Amino acid sequence: MSKRKVLIVDDHPILRKGLTLLINQEPDLIVCAEAEHAQMALDVIDSVSPDMAIVDISLPGIDGIELIKMLRLRHKDLPVLVVSMHDEALYAERSLRAGARGYIMKQEALEKVLVAIRKVLDGEIFVSERVTTKMLEKFVSTEGIRETTSPIDLLSNRELTVFRLIGQGHKTRQIAEKLHLSIKTVESYRAHIKDKLKLTDGTDLLKYAIQWTQTSP
Repeated sequence: MSKRKVLIVDDHPILRKGLTLLINQEPDLIVCAEAEHAQMALDVIDSVSPDMAIVDISLPGIDGIELIKMLRLRHKDLPVLVVSMHDEALYAERSLRAGARGYIMKQEALEKVLVAIRKVLDGEIFVSERVTTKMLEKFVSTEGIRETTSPIDLLSNRELTVFRLIGQGHKTRQIAEKLHLSIKTVESYRAHIKDKLKLTDGTDLLKYAIQWTQTSP
């Protein structure tokens, strides 16, 4: 049996190794390469020719959502499964819109991760029942699909990443270093977030971000 090849993109070495061990134990699957950031994944992809990619949301520099968009443009037939610690209620729909074929949280049982991998490889979409229900409710809502349920939905993917880091207590310089951005760019994101959330100043932004980080699932 020829094994289907999986590329893993995750900046945590232990999680990469854990996924690799899990996948390589399967008779029909093999990890063909690991990458700790998006550029490494893009550099290696042509030489290893994976059948699918597993991508985390939080990556240094280019984040997972942006990587999914880039893969969709450059390798449109490559299916992507997001395996992330971030709450699916917030990121699953964004990931699918970017071009992913599935989303599963790292807390799920190992067996479920394998189910998700095989479904995505077989051309299906994999999300939890919770996400499926939420998306269907949004679709059939009498208010229309474009209705936003939370001000946070107004934020772009990058703005949401910056907002989450603010809520975790990171200063502007730390966010810039973590995301490989200039301080000026991060300040611009902060200004856009304040406008979209109708906040008056940096103190309000910090309070809102901390409260959201503590209360979001």
